[in-house]
Amino acid sequence: MTSAYRTEGAEPILEIRDLNVVRGNETVIRNGNLRVIRGDYVGVVGPNGGGKTTLLQTIFNFIPKESGEILLFGKRTEQFNEWSRVAYTPQNAIHFDEQFPLTVRELVSLGRVRRSNMLRRLNKEDWNKVDDAMEAMSISHLSDRRIGQLSGGQKQRAFVAKSLSLDPDMLVLDEPTTGLDAGSLESFYKTLSNVQKRRNTTIVVVSHDLSAVFCRMTKMVCVNRRIYETDDLRDADGLLRKVYGEHFEFMKHEHECQGVFDDP
Repeated sequence: MTSAYRTEGAEPILEIRDLNVVRGNETVIRNGNLRVIRGDYVGVVGPNGGGKTTLLQTIFNFIPKESGEILLFGKRTEQFNEWSRVAYTPQNAIHFDEQFPLTVRELVSLGRVRRSNMLRRLNKEDWNKVDDAMEAMSISHLSDRRIGQLSGGQKQRAFVAKSLSLDPDMLVLDEPTTGLDAGSLESFYKTLSNVQKRRNTTIVVVSHDLSAVFCRMTKMVCVNRRIYETDDLRDADGLLRKVYGEHFEFMKHEHECQGVFDDP
């Protein structure tokens, strides 16, 4: 499926050029190149240990690169200072002390706190953004519930809402559906699809669910030391074999694919 937003002259949100990342004595990313434009819904796939999480962490300067360039909104990440435009939810975001007395709305509100405003109280605009983010992730009805009382899928939605509360241009999620059952997983990806369409938010998500990538996303990025990308998901079998091996066989399972807008 080709993105409706992939037009000539579309704004590049993320550009990676000749990226090399070395951890210990091992090259984890070799000569990587990637371009993500505004409104893309990107699925990042690849075998375990292939470098998916390393790629995300390098984008956010959590891991140093050996060489190459990473640009966000046209600026090299070394000089980039508008990090509120990019939100990142790591793999283990939902793992915390479940006895901590925090409601869903309070958790989501933490997304509005930055170093520049740590000493001020949240204002009406902040709380409106919090409520908008919860509505976008279909958890408004959980507003006053304690975080420890939520299911795994509800916790994931709450942490994504926390990231969305900052109203970012790009949302990056590292394996957000680990441990979710099939029904929760399908509902989660549908909700993200609605966020991408309604807000024109650029979404990058590491996923092991290839059917969800083919069904809902506009771009696939395959990572296994090298980075491969395609905007034409109808003809991606060859790309997947490069990453997973020639023995790879992809069998689709039923997904309730996207229309113009899905109900959450």
